Amino acid sequence: MKLNLLDFLNHGLSYVYPEQPGALVRGVATAHSAAPLNKIIISEEPYVWPSGNGSVRGQAITPLHPKVPEAALKDQNFYELMSLVDTLRVGRAREKEIARKELRKKILDGE
Repeated sequence: MKLNLLDFLNHGLSYVYPEQPGALVRGVATAHSAAPLNKIIISEEPYVWPSGNGSVRGQAITPLHPKVPEAALKDQNFYELMSLVDTLRVGRAREKEIARKELRKKILDGE
């Protein structure tokens, strides 16, 4: 089912969970503003999940579930996966392609 999951993430996610970055808020970094992409992509437009526990100010991205920011702060691997998924929702073509490669490594190879 891993290949099916990747297919959905790559081709269906943006239709099922479309997202447009919102207002500037304090929160937990996501998409290309969080690991692992923040080491590859340098951007002055951080994206965040709105959260009182966050330390980054950026454009708000609605998480896939209200508890995602809280769970992400407790589990680094989950945080990276959800940040990559958010990149597929709001990223540009280059960012999305890098996120696809990273997700494929993490899901299929367990890296």
